[in-house]
Amino acid sequence: MNTTLLDARQLDKSYGRITVLRDVSLTIGEGESHVVIGPNGAGKTTLFKVLTGELLADRGQVQFRGEDISALPAHQRVQRGFGRTFQVARVFGKLTVQDNLQIALEAHARSPRAQAGQHIDERLSALLQDIGLTPLRHAVAGSLAYGDRKRLEMAMVLALEPVALFLDEPTAGMSTAERQATVQLLRHIKNTRGLSLLMTEHDMDVVFGLADRISVLHHGQLIASGSPQAIREDQRVKDIYLGDDDDHA
Repeated sequence: MNTTLLDARQLDKSYGRITVLRDVSLTIGEGESHVVIGPNGAGKTTLFKVLTGELLADRGQVQFRGEDISALPAHQRVQRGFGRTFQVARVFGKLTVQDNLQIALEAHARSPRAQAGQHIDERLSALLQDIGLTPLRHAVAGSLAYGDRKRLEMAMVLALEPVALFLDEPTAGMSTAERQATVQLLRHIKNTRGLSLLMTEHDMDVVFGLADRISVLHHGQLIASGSPQAIREDQRVKDIYLGDDDDHA
């Protein structure tokens, strides 16, 4: 069994009188791909914000590698090994691909987690090759196709050498070919870098193609968590979200 990397316990979060998360607990194991699914409005993005420190929970605890990080803001969680991508790629649109990566690499070089002796130019070239952006290194980021902008955002996050990668709807807005390429890229990243992944995702082909474990949110509550096969066969999950068809059997 994988060692627990992140352990979130009994998280509550409300916006005014509206409760968005209620008593949510989940874990991420070392090297695990954990996908959170659920209908629109289930609380998935809010859960991500709480786990990554963009928001603080009203109640509950988040531990990372045994440390209580519940009160830490997002940048301090990044310093401990968090990496996050967003539904809309966050890149510097007026700068080149190379310049975007240079900024991320230089930021990491100043962090306590940076390894001595690493050469930024060498790491930049290696990242471009790893992510498949070498032919576009001098292209302006704002001119890139949607899938390539998402790849650039991913490369910028990887430049920070995260331990845990949080991906909020990584294939949203992509074509079928772009989604397939993203799945292959994420598998490659996980296998070569030993990262743990936590994702939200609507596309069930992507979910079942990547997940080691799936958790299901509904009205802010966790209603199921288990292997892909267990989630496929869970009648309550079928009724609420997956339906009874055999598309993902």
